[in-house]
Amino acid sequence: MNIAIGSDHAGFEYKEGLRKWLEENGHTYKDFGTYSLEAADYADFAHPVSLAVESKDFELGILVCGSANGVAITANKHQGIRAAICWTEELASLARQHNDANVVCVPARFVAFDVAEKIVGTFLTTAFEGGRHARRVGKISC
Repeated sequence: MNIAIGSDHAGFEYKEGLRKWLEENGHTYKDFGTYSLEAADYADFAHPVSLAVESKDFELGILVCGSANGVAITANKHQGIRAAICWTEELASLARQHNDANVVCVPARFVAFDVAEKIVGTFLTTAFEGGRHARRVGKISC
């Protein structure tokens, strides 16, 4: 799978670890930054990741910041993005199954890294169920 990934400074270390996890699990990716622990604005990374997924250049996206709220709010400004904040594997599964979420937002300050790996793994391997959920997802766009 081809994944777009990005973070602000609060999510940088998790992003770096998730990049390694993606490689180890056979995924390709593009890192949209940030590239250090230096303070950075989450929108500067959430917008490029969202555009990359929205344009279908990448299948799914991963965004990481301290609470995941900033990146999720920013990503969801894009018409074709359904970004979900996930702090458990079950939420990641439901976001894909029921909401056809295409960007997972991980709150680095609130989950252990091994949990973040499981969240991402579940998100990437869970399919959208369609059916009644497709009708509901179809009602999201304004």
